[in-house]
Formats: sequence, C-alpha cells, structure tokens
Amino acid sequence: MSEFKMKGLIKVINDTVQITDKFQKREFVLNVPDEKYPQDIAFQLTQTNCDKLDQIAEGQEVEVSFRIRGREYNGKYFNNLEAWRVEGMIESVKQTPVGDNADEDLPF
Repeated sequence: MSEFKMKGLIKVINDTVQITDKFQKREFVLNVPDEKYPQDIAFQLTQTNCDKLDQIAEGQEVEVSFRIRGREYNGKYFNNLEAWRVEGMIESVKQTPVGDNADEDLPF
C-alpha cells in the first residue's frame, strides 16, 4: 500500500481514546498551507502509535507519514488518514560569527 508525507502546523491534538480493551486511537489536525486556501486535514494514530504526539505541541511544524485506509460499514464507505510517524521540524539557526573581526561589518 502506498505511503504519503505531508508537512504543516499542528492545529489540534486530541487525547487518546480507548475504543475497546484492545483498540485505542488519537486524532489530530494538521493545518497545511496551500497557495490560495489553507487546508485543515484530520489524521489518526492507532494503538502504540498514539504516544507519538506526546512530544509535539499545537502550533509546531511537523512532517506526517501516513497511509490512506478505507473500509465498508453497513453499506457506507469510510476513509481514514492513518499516521504512523509524526516528526517535529527543526528550524536551522543562523550562527553569528564570534571573534575579533565579528564586528567589522557593523555600520557604526
């Protein structure tokens, strides 16, 4: 089955919900910038993957790896975006040179 990746900002993180004794899920929403209209995309994590959001905060930029899952229930069809990896994005920090000539480029 194909796997996909998407980058965006975490908008909502819900608590883990215990559905049955053997099944749990956790939902979150990713705000994905678009050229014209940003999109809010709902994902879910299941079972042992639910704790992957414990170190992530709302407003944080992340990359989500996910699969599209589908099923039929009582003649109706449902799709889920099942995340299996959520990685926080680290912004690169520009280092200021330190040393005797670090102030040479200052205009005063």
